[in-house]
Amino acid sequence: MPSKVLKNEVKVWDIFIRVFHWGLVFLFIVAYLTGDDENIWHIYFGYAIGILISLRFLWGFIGSKYARFSNFVYSPSSVVAYIKSMLLLSPKRYLGHNPAGGYMVLALLLMLSITTFTGLKVYAVEGHGPLAGDINISLISTAVADDEDEDHSEGKESEEELWEEVHEASAKLTVILVFLHIFGVIVSGRLHNENLVKAMINGKKKKL
Repeated sequence: MPSKVLKNEVKVWDIFIRVFHWGLVFLFIVAYLTGDDENIWHIYFGYAIGILISLRFLWGFIGSKYARFSNFVYSPSSVVAYIKSMLLLSPKRYLGHNPAGGYMVLALLLMLSITTFTGLKVYAVEGHGPLAGDINISLISTAVADDEDEDHSEGKESEEELWEEVHEASAKLTVILVFLHIFGVIVSGRLHNENLVKAMINGKKKKL
């Protein structure tokens, strides 16, 4: 029986994709839960997320077949057609990401990138991190020398508040996308009678 099951399976997700997926899940959960306070772990995990995302973008061009963007980035019409087929409970099965899943991957990578970047900008305004030298100081008044420090402080506060708001909003939007992703995995798994969570652990899926 085990040999029969093995013959009906094919390797889809390489080791990098699996480590990236579950590593990102862990890192994002911890980073999100520690985001309300000035927690050093939030910063460290944010850095780790940024590194993972950068590697994923690179792997999307040089990685294995099903990891490449060219394998799962379909035309908008294909995505619409796939969603319609899902509503009719008769979607086409794909070994890699389906059209809707492919766009979800891109959306998650984009939002995580924005969340990471804005987090770095908040940290930079405080004078820390790799973007610290990129602080916008155009708000400093040069008209009155005595007011320079006060204007500089106000400018930094305004800038920090702006980046914090964008950072929090992008993090919340990422959470919404995560739940939509989970919902899609559950629906797709049931419609095709396959365990997609297990596939992301062992890398194998049933043959088409």
